[in-house]
Amino acid sequence: MSKYVPDISTHRWVVISPHRLGRPQEDSKDFKDKKSTCPFCPGHEANTPPEVFRLGGGEANKPGWTVRVVPNKFSITDIHEVIIHSPDHEKDIESLPVEKVNLILGAYRQRFNNYRKKGQVLIFCNHGEHAGSSLNHPHSQLVVIPNQINLDTLVREPLNNLVEENKLFYVYCPDFSQWPYEVWIAPKKEGDFYGDSTDEELNELSLTMVKMLKKLSHIYKEHTFSNLPFGYNYYLYHKENWYLRIIPRFIHRAGFELGTGLYVNIVDPLEAALELKGVEKRMMGVLKKLKEY
Repeated sequence: MSKYVPDISTHRWVVISPHRLGRPQEDSKDFKDKKSTCPFCPGHEANTPPEVFRLGGGEANKPGWTVRVVPNKFSITDIHEVIIHSPDHEKDIESLPVEKVNLILGAYRQRFNNYRKKGQVLIFCNHGEHAGSSLNHPHSQLVVIPNQINLDTLVREPLNNLVEENKLFYVYCPDFSQWPYEVWIAPKKEGDFYGDSTDEELNELSLTMVKMLKKLSHIYKEHTFSNLPFGYNYYLYHKENWYLRIIPRFIHRAGFELGTGLYVNIVDPLEAALELKGVEKRMMGVLKKLKEY
């Protein structure tokens, strides 16, 4: 069982969860010596705790599923689930058909609503080893945190540096962006929790999310930030006025950020928005100067 420890002076909390140390590491020697043992792949359902939700066909805890949800064996909180995106071990959201991404977002909504009266429901994804993922098979996670715990998350940022908008969503790079090329997708309708999203909103969010992740992947390859594969995190804000925040892991955090709590963003959010729009680089400086006048 995890325990929450407060810092009296700052009202911040830490979670003490020693059993997380036992998480499997897919890139470790021990894991590689076991052939085809990914617990999230079809045929290995017995290697996870019994599922709590699935989309697709087949019997419970047997192949045939499209999206599968199981308790996390190495939980951070008392309620901690893994949402397995698809049977495909390699393809994640930016590479899946939009209709399958829509199923993932629908599973998020179902699990959010299943727990929304039990605490603060946070859904997040770590894609890539340097983004915090321990297993390569694409998956997200859901945790429920007691309501009395103060979460250090951002409320929805003002709408600046618009990348695009459609009927239901704004896509933008906030002035307060803490990471290079971070992207926020926020519904135009205000006051709702993610669990209140309509099917129409989830359809539009699927399209927008795939589009943005593909653009970010392209930028990552163009700029050759690292030899590591493209990695990212995203999470769904857990309270009213929800949003989806995508954080591409183009850089690593170091001592200055850890010691001060101040983030250093090496890319101006305005220029990030313009690049995501597809504006040519030679025009970025001109448009930036026009904004300043």
